[in-house]
Amino acid sequence: MDFKKFLPWIIAVVVLIGIYGWVKGINNTAVTLNQNVEQSWGDVQTAYQRRNDLIGNLVNTVKGAADFEKSTLTAVIEARSKATSVKIDPANITPEQLAEFNKAQSGVSSSLSRLLVTVEQYPDLKANQNFLKLQDELASTENQILTARTRFNEAVKPYNSHIKTFPNSLFAGMFGFKEKAYFNSVEGADKPVEVKF
Repeated sequence: MDFKKFLPWIIAVVVLIGIYGWVKGINNTAVTLNQNVEQSWGDVQTAYQRRNDLIGNLVNTVKGAADFEKSTLTAVIEARSKATSVKIDPANITPEQLAEFNKAQSGVSSSLSRLLVTVEQYPDLKANQNFLKLQDELASTENQILTARTRFNEAVKPYNSHIKTFPNSLFAGMFGFKEKAYFNSVEGADKPVEVKF
């Protein structure tokens, strides 16, 4: 049997198997990194959901103060409602969607800050153990949100790097992988917060 006759075919098959393995590796790594991003996004949403749940309890506790400012409570409830209505598909997070989500969540943070500043005028409410516990849980949740957002950005970086580097970028688009947006601070977050009593 003359092996020279089959040598080009053997080389072609080995090259094809090598290319298949290489392209498969690009795709499978992108899938794994994408799953990490989606899991991190789920953690972000869970942290925000915890805050929204706590806000409901906080508002109900504050409502007990007979002469408490209704407009402040209404602002918190409306901001919470608006924030929960913004939905994002983790498989296709665009900078515009993330900016809208961020804007809605900053509205919650802003109205919640006003509520907590206003509470300072009510000594009975400040002494209420349920309120104090909710306030502590809320502070803890804000830290969880910060951690979740940071981990989300940490998951996005290797994914974006993988699909944007050459030659992976040639195949990423064919497989449907798109660049994901990072969490950025909301507009005006670089300026100090002015607190008025």
